[in-house]
Amino acid sequence: MLPAERRDLLLARLRADGKLVAKEIAAEWGIPEDNIRRDLRDLAAAGLCQRVYGGALPAAPAAADYATRTSVAQASKRRVAEAAVALIRPGATVLLDGGTTALAVTAALPVGLDVTVVTHSPTVAAALVGHRRADVYLLGGRLFKHSAVTCGAATVEAAARVTADLFLLGVTGVHHRAGLTTGDPDEAAMKRALAGRAAETYVLASSEKIGAASPFEVLPFAAVTGVITDLAGEHPELVRLREAGAPLSLSCA
Repeated sequence: MLPAERRDLLLARLRADGKLVAKEIAAEWGIPEDNIRRDLRDLAAAGLCQRVYGGALPAAPAAADYATRTSVAQASKRRVAEAAVALIRPGATVLLDGGTTALAVTAALPVGLDVTVVTHSPTVAAALVGHRRADVYLLGGRLFKHSAVTCGAATVEAAARVTADLFLLGVTGVHHRAGLTTGDPDEAAMKRALAGRAAETYVLASSEKIGAASPFEVLPFAAVTGVITDLAGEHPELVRLREAGAPLSLSCA
């Protein structure tokens, strides 16, 4: 079997099973495990999988740069955003994460809703300028340009002075083994800090994030109140997520 053929078969298996275990595939195919590991390194370098100990998981399309993400799964993000907005009660204080799904939340938010929004995303804050009854607080700090959000010690310190009813959390991967993940360790830490300031945390999980993984864990499933997705309940990865204890009761499918 040629290396290119192996890599194509590995990607097909990854899509079907949601994971690859190098040792098992090497034994099944009767080839050295080092060959499989080398193939996985090549696939990971091309952004086609996320390597983990012993194998690989699907890579997260949501880990692409901000401009690219604006055109990914737009309809799914809109449906997830609409379901998230339904959780916001008049007079509530909401922590709203950065990213393109959070931006979809601002589009779905009623213009006249009486709400306080705290965010570390300049783009999210700017999108709420026309919401006449929304008080908007922007957390300062160093701008992490990949996701257009502020991060770092100054942002964490500012977040520590906030007490919110609800945190709408953005991630790049929701996977039954890897959990809730994102692509940068500082951004992951910032998200944990925000989650620690809210009574409830809901994950904005548009379709491209389900079954995908990024390098850094944000939170375990037990630490969030719900995962909002628009995928159908019988989707194989949703079945795996339920078995892993992910709170998927708020699926908007």
